[in-house]
Amino acid sequence: MMIRFLTFLMALLLATAASAQEPLRLELTDGVIEPLPFALPGFHAEDAGAEELATDISRVVAQDLTGTGLFRQIPRSAFISTPDSFTGSIAFADWRAINAQALVIGEVAASGGRLTVKFRVYDVFSGAEMGEGLQFSGTPQGWRRMAHKVADAVYSRITGEEGYFDSRVVYVAETGPKDNRAKRLAVMDYDGANVQYLTDSSAIVLAPRFSPNGDRVLYTSYESGFPRIYVLEVSTVGRQQLTTQPGDMAFSPRFGRDGQQVIYSLSQGGNTDIWRTDLRTGQHTRLTNAPSIETAPSFSPDGTRIVFESDRSGQQQLYVTSANGGEARRISFGEGRYGAPVWSPRGDLIAFTKQNAGRFHIGVMRTDGSEERLLTASFLDEGPTWAPNGRVIMFSRETRGAGGTSSLFSVDITGRNLKQVPTPTGASDPSWGPLQR
Repeated sequence: MMIRFLTFLMALLLATAASAQEPLRLELTDGVIEPLPFALPGFHAEDAGAEELATDISRVVAQDLTGTGLFRQIPRSAFISTPDSFTGSIAFADWRAINAQALVIGEVAASGGRLTVKFRVYDVFSGAEMGEGLQFSGTPQGWRRMAHKVADAVYSRITGEEGYFDSRVVYVAETGPKDNRAKRLAVMDYDGANVQYLTDSSAIVLAPRFSPNGDRVLYTSYESGFPRIYVLEVSTVGRQQLTTQPGDMAFSPRFGRDGQQVIYSLSQGGNTDIWRTDLRTGQHTRLTNAPSIETAPSFSPDGTRIVFESDRSGQQQLYVTSANGGEARRISFGEGRYGAPVWSPRGDLIAFTKQNAGRFHIGVMRTDGSEERLLTASFLDEGPTWAPNGRVIMFSRETRGAGGTSSLFSVDITGRNLKQVPTPTGASDPSWGPLQR
């Protein structure tokens, strides 16, 4: 029987007279209570040129935090007072009166083509600042990244975990009817903003995958008539083909943790196995050798193991083997078919797609196959990818019928906070990149 997996305990540690020295912390363990209420007065504009940017940055920070489902923003209409300035005193009693448990204040300056954002986070009930104030500087065009960086810092200070807002997602942008859909690679901020297209729609492209540092993308293209793997430089859109023999079909690639090893499926003479290629030397290594279809490989974060899907048991299931090949161990034993496995960046879970009883699901299980839990259910959910901190999964969902479309959705690993990620066109095959540096 399926039961919920790893739900969050959002234990809100409220400092009182008896525990005033205990810091505010949102703990993510085993239960669910109400999201933590926080107040975010609009960031102060230090000069006239910063007024609009201050408003925009405040809005994005609030959207990032509330979008997690872990935080609830207190509306401005409830405020009793607001800070006079970034460096002024805080009337904590006024914030405690409206049950704000965290207070975020900031200041924005824009002059001489430079943008500076400062912020502080306070534990309202103890009246103490959480960490030291930080400052980010850049160009006005980079204001969204600065807002995401602020939100990441606030998230980290309250939860104790790394954030994921200053990250990007590469995906397949889709247009046109279902039976003649044009596809091209696109990259966007994690929340759907700042979409940029990396390829045109002259050939079908599939399964883009970010490198560990986000500078390159692996993907499969049918421009030659056969599936071939390409490595694309995101900054220059320059690319190179992964060398294979004429007539071979290569697809479903992923990077290793060093960004130089690539694992993928290679079909030769009607048989499909997992291979590894070193991009520096061009050396190819065969990792599986079975009369079955082996595909969708994914490295463990430490690079020592690979999870993949195979029909060697007669039905599509998940297997784990050494990164150097060898005997594979089956880890999926529930009803239905399993595919598209991907290892969590935390190393503790494997996400997958499951098809059973006419429905598709996104699920997670322990790396030994135990504690399988399904997070979603629909006509077609597929292609899970992990946020950099391993707390959220993005995937694509297709609606049924001849006019069906694909969209991106995200869900946390409890199965809560399911929401659509906005994109300007249809979208599928997401791959979540690392935090930007």
